[in-house]
Amino acid sequence: MLRIPTLEDLEAAREIIGADVAASPLLRLEGVHPGADIYLKLECLQPIGSFKLRGALNALRQADAGSLLEGVYTASAGNMGQGVAWAAGKSGLRSAVVMPDTAPETKVRAVERLGGQVIRVSFDRWWQVMRERRYPGLFGHFIHPVADQAMIEGNGTVGLELAEELDRLDAVFVPFGGGGLSCGISAALASLRPQARVVGCEVETAAPLTASLEAGEPRRIERRPSFVDGIGAAELLPEMWPLVRELVGESQVVTLEETAAAIRLLVDRRSLVAEGAGAAALAAALAQPDLEGVVVCVISGGNIDAAVLGSILQGEPV
Repeated sequence: MLRIPTLEDLEAAREIIGADVAASPLLRLEGVHPGADIYLKLECLQPIGSFKLRGALNALRQADAGSLLEGVYTASAGNMGQGVAWAAGKSGLRSAVVMPDTAPETKVRAVERLGGQVIRVSFDRWWQVMRERRYPGLFGHFIHPVADQAMIEGNGTVGLELAEELDRLDAVFVPFGGGGLSCGISAALASLRPQARVVGCEVETAAPLTASLEAGEPRRIERRPSFVDGIGAAELLPEMWPLVRELVGESQVVTLEETAAAIRLLVDRRSLVAEGAGAAALAAALAQPDLEGVVVCVISGGNIDAAVLGSILQGEPV
């Protein structure tokens, strides 16, 4: 049963992951919005190119030692797979990642480079693993990429950093895949910066959070594959809905074109590479003309195929 992390939980997670996970840079992005003072939280600069190492390492280090004897595995579109493989490597453990056949090759190669075994399946079969938390032939400890208490608490260390870095914080835009990152950040800010809004950011091709918030209950939607691979499921996990409803409660949907424009902006202004999911947070903030105050966009990851990035930078249709 998942619960809202306490401030003590989040501080404990930060102690557990320790020096292995450095605070990510916070960078001001000037001259991009008429009313808001926008900052970028650059999780794309973590050693694996995303925030996922935080929760993965916390979950692994809180697991019972006996459950780790046969290694660890997860289900991931790419970044969580890298996080688990990276964390397992820190402890000398075997790791495996069940990945959908839509996962970009750059993420597949990264998991393998970190020592993880990759198992490719259809998207529907991959989602089944997410729901059932098991896969035939894999017997290690399963670390859920979203709906795991230790995972959410590890993600919440991003929120601790934001509260320490900024005296004023009015809104945080967070890419929304399953809710693990946005719920973790929101739990931290509820105690330390309660005035800050946390906005879950989705793309038009898959926006189950928005549909669920509008309906007041989890909704399944039709999703379309796109270059934004790090977020965009067809539904919320039922076990995450109570936390999401309590901690997030607000969403913003952006187009693929707006997301691509945000990727180009980050390259042009700051020479930063973001994947589609990471850039969605900036795209969502820029899409709100009346936005005011101090705003943080969490650039959650930077793992994008070079060919896709090249097409976006050339302004080709997405």
